[in-house]
Amino acid sequence: MSPLLFRNVRLVDPAAGLDQPGDLLVVDRHVEASGAALAPPPGATIIEGAGRILAPGLVDAGVFRADIEACIAGGITSALLMPDQSPPLDDPALIERAERLGKPRLWVRPLAAATQGLRGRELAEIGLMREAGAVAVATGRTAIADSGIMLRLLRYAAGQGLVVVSHAEDAAMTAGAVATEGAYATRLGLAAAPAAAEAVQIARDLRLAREAGARLHFAAISTAEGVALVRAAKAAGQDATAAVTPEAFLLNETALAGYRSFARLSPPLREEADRIGVRGGIADGTIDMICSRHDPRTVEDKRQPFADAAPGAAGAALLLPLSLTLVHDGLLSMLRLLQLLAWHPARRFGLAGGSLAPGAPADLVLIAPDAPWRIAADRMPGLSGNTPFDGQPVQGRVDMLLKGGERL
Repeated sequence: MSPLLFRNVRLVDPAAGLDQPGDLLVVDRHVEASGAALAPPPGATIIEGAGRILAPGLVDAGVFRADIEACIAGGITSALLMPDQSPPLDDPALIERAERLGKPRLWVRPLAAATQGLRGRELAEIGLMREAGAVAVATGRTAIADSGIMLRLLRYAAGQGLVVVSHAEDAAMTAGAVATEGAYATRLGLAAAPAAAEAVQIARDLRLAREAGARLHFAAISTAEGVALVRAAKAAGQDATAAVTPEAFLLNETALAGYRSFARLSPPLREEADRIGVRGGIADGTIDMICSRHDPRTVEDKRQPFADAAPGAAGAALLLPLSLTLVHDGLLSMLRLLQLLAWHPARRFGLAGGSLAPGAPADLVLIAPDAPWRIAADRMPGLSGNTPFDGQPVQGRVDMLLKGGERL
């Protein structure tokens, strides 16, 4: 490969805490150097940045499908694949297969199923799956109900040096529910569960992780009380992290108006006080990551009565522009946002990436942060366009994506 020189870009390195103008040189699929007025080596291709942002490729901390085109559109070069596949990722051979799904255009980082078949009863072969390439172990779309099994999982994962990714929702409290309990769900006549179901699960899993000495990560939290519990655990020195989706800080339950099935999500949309609480957790550092929870669904899955529609949204292609609203609103700096989108997930799960340091892989995204456009669900790249943000104007787009120094 010929060398690449990005000239006159805004270098944002979330690992080093740097945001400054300069150049960056890529040689042999890795970052060679960065700084002011770098001289291009012989045969180098020069890319004029015109002040656009050059940053590490995003690391999506939770997707349900390895949707390559959607990830490329969203600036994602690595994606953690949840174990809820068909069949579930509960066997070393399935982990090895999953790891190959996106190559050579996307790094798919599989999460091992915590229990056989994700049924929550017997632990899967976690150690063998770690050797096969699993970067963490996850409970999947549902939490493990049996506290004894969860404690065994946490103890075993601690011995293996693996993070446990937990679903923050008490299944017994949410059985049959399609919305968050409250006046809005009552007016719509929807089966609902209390938002406290999230806090109950978070509190239990934090306590068990403390007992086991385990590293714990919550895949997606959405309530002010859940944020407060994670904040308190961190203040007490516990090794716990949490992610949120853009839906949790941009939408509330009023998006269900008209029984819009594209707004049936997991976790469900909450009250405005919860949305504000999530934004507070992002601002004060309680929230460590923003993930897409990319869950593309077919038209048949979504064009149903609200209660019958499958939960989830296609979010990978929109992860960057929706997250950029936090910068445009003045809640976060660009540097802080890219820590949430790249460096923190890379560091937490032991992945190469999230850095512009010399020797780092040349997984890079060139961003036009202020470019205006409008989301159109029927034109979204990837497997599906099931999004509650259809028609919403946004600012910011991916102008170029490199994986291992190659343009995608």
